[in-house]
Amino acid sequence: MRWACRWVRSPRAWSSTTSTATPSDRRVDEAKVAGQVGPVGRADAAFVKQQTGFSIGGVSPVAHAEPPVVLVDRDLFRFAEVWAAAGHPNGVFRLRPDDLLRLTGAPAADVVETA
Repeated sequence: MRWACRWVRSPRAWSSTTSTATPSDRRVDEAKVAGQVGPVGRADAAFVKQQTGFSIGGVSPVAHAEPPVVLVDRDLFRFAEVWAAAGHPNGVFRLRPDDLLRLTGAPAADVVETA
């Protein structure tokens, strides 16, 4: 089964971004993210566009205007392949979770709520 990667943006230090890649059937646990990167809060659409160069719904995991801190949830590894936004709300690309780690330089982390 294939699942889309879902990217949630939160401002870190209120001037940079922390991005989490999670399965679309899970919710990000902001306390877990904060435990790894410090205080976080939800970002609005303008902040996301300014920091990444992409509009919400099309934020790619790579090629951001300002490089974010990226955390890839370990739960993505239950899938052989995942789909990520490709810079436009109507564009996606397929990759393996290992590829996502390699392309972003992100660690595998525990950032989703317990099911």
